[in-house]
Amino acid sequence: MIEQKLLEYNTLLEDRINEIYPELDVEYNKVLEASRYSLMLGGKRIRPALVFEFCKLCGGDMNSAIDFAIAIEMIHTYSLIHDDLPCMDNDDMRRGKPSCHKKYGEDIALLAGDTLLTEAFFIASNANVRPEIALKAVSILASNAGLHGMIGGQVLDLSFEENTPDVNELQNMYMRKTGALLIASAILGCIAAGKDDEETIKSATKYGYNLGLAFQIIDDILDITSNEATLGKPIGSDEKNGKTTFVSLYGLDKAFAIAAELSNAALDALDEIGGNTETLYELTNYLLDRNK
Repeated sequence: MIEQKLLEYNTLLEDRINEIYPELDVEYNKVLEASRYSLMLGGKRIRPALVFEFCKLCGGDMNSAIDFAIAIEMIHTYSLIHDDLPCMDNDDMRRGKPSCHKKYGEDIALLAGDTLLTEAFFIASNANVRPEIALKAVSILASNAGLHGMIGGQVLDLSFEENTPDVNELQNMYMRKTGALLIASAILGCIAAGKDDEETIKSATKYGYNLGLAFQIIDDILDITSNEATLGKPIGSDEKNGKTTFVSLYGLDKAFAIAAELSNAALDALDEIGGNTETLYELTNYLLDRNK
């Protein structure tokens, strides 16, 4: 059921992307093609799904959430383009296809990422919602994508290539690098529905925080247990680069047990909000079970 729901959201999202980014001649704007290429590579699109589901959970209209869902996916995609660059992780493959810089060159890939980041804020600020809601959305996107969120986490990740983090430092990095956009996704869904009271936002934040940590730990596990065909990118890079992960600290079984505890904490946060949480429950467990 959850895979069908993700497919429905993906179709909805890509229809909207095609409205925003129509097909144009490559010679007219190569950066546009490179942006579209990475944005349309697919993936599970978990972050947009969270925007939609939290909007539904709070009694909102999906039409109010769609541009926020697009914006968060654009920011996520820009981060992947930049992560794959030779100056960062230097990955040649993304979702089973050549990384943006392998297909279009480093210069265009860099600008494609910049384009997606910039356009994300334009789209969010012009969403079909009241101006005060759009303003909140822009603030949420900026705070969670920027220095104190995803980018801050990426900087910490780079610093850990030279300095071995303890478990608290590692958790802080995971929360920022991975968790921040998941937190933003949950909150964006709530405010798109006009539900921005303190308790709801607190519970949505708690959900995204715990899901983000669990998600990244499962990624650590998959980097060891999965294969390139399944993941669509090289595996074993953490061990090869000597990176400290929850797996290197605790081993596979304990790391998975920690991820399961975090997933349960995320589900507890959903119970605090109430309403029909069935799909979010299923999604949370689906993400935990990716390593099976």
